[in-house]
Amino acid sequence: MQTIAYLGPPGTFSEEAAAAYATSFAAANLLPLASIPAVVTAIETAAANVGVLPIENLLEGSVNYTLDLLIHETSLQIVGEIVIPIRQYLVARPELSLSEIEVLYAHPQSLGQCRRFIERCLPGVATVASLSNSAAPAEALADTRKAAAISTLRAAEITGANILARDIADNLGNVTRFIALAPNDAPPSGDDKTSFCFAFREDRAGTLVEALRELAAEGINMTKLESRPAKESLGKYIFLVDINGHRSEAHVTRALERIAAQAGLFKVFGSYPRWVGPHG
Repeated sequence: MQTIAYLGPPGTFSEEAAAAYATSFAAANLLPLASIPAVVTAIETAAANVGVLPIENLLEGSVNYTLDLLIHETSLQIVGEIVIPIRQYLVARPELSLSEIEVLYAHPQSLGQCRRFIERCLPGVATVASLSNSAAPAEALADTRKAAAISTLRAAEITGANILARDIADNLGNVTRFIALAPNDAPPSGDDKTSFCFAFREDRAGTLVEALRELAAEGINMTKLESRPAKESLGKYIFLVDINGHRSEAHVTRALERIAAQAGLFKVFGSYPRWVGPHG
């Protein structure tokens, strides 16, 4: 039995991602935890075999907390990725209708992502920030006022809330990419990605181009490039890269070794099967 830790509580998109990843095992138990660092610690202490964490949203960009943990705080490896569609629902107590709603509970990101629906269908309704998409419907149902919430489908099912409107987000194509972390990365599957980071000892013209040229020289496709502050001094950055291929493949190994030789900091986050499901 595998134990898969995730950023709880139940009813969140993180639970949906963990449940999707659990299908790759014969049997798995889901373990909700209160924070991203708690998920990492659970794996490091063998309280869980794998942890699932958000790393990138189509609209909001990267999850910096997850990136900083990978860079600075853990040697855990990425063993998989999962892409989940972000579908938002308006829910309330069964006896309430859309025209009666006086208060709206929602996570701040959900409020921003559903702005058009709120402006058009809930004009003038007071909003209350919730800690998660699963907390929002529970808080709305507990409110004595005529309250609604922006919720996941799973959270609506858990709380028994009635769905007043479906797919209310402005961008119906929004997705979040999650990673699965474990003590060791995955063996080659034939269709893999490798994630790594690097930084330079000195800032001079052409250093980034020279490093990335090593990928091109081996015919390696780079699928993502971004930077994070190194947290040492202003103007110093760490570059994060995703590429196609497994680090055990000869051409990937050669490119990574040459980049590492140029860098002051170099760290591979893991090689893992590329997500090939819907929304990938």
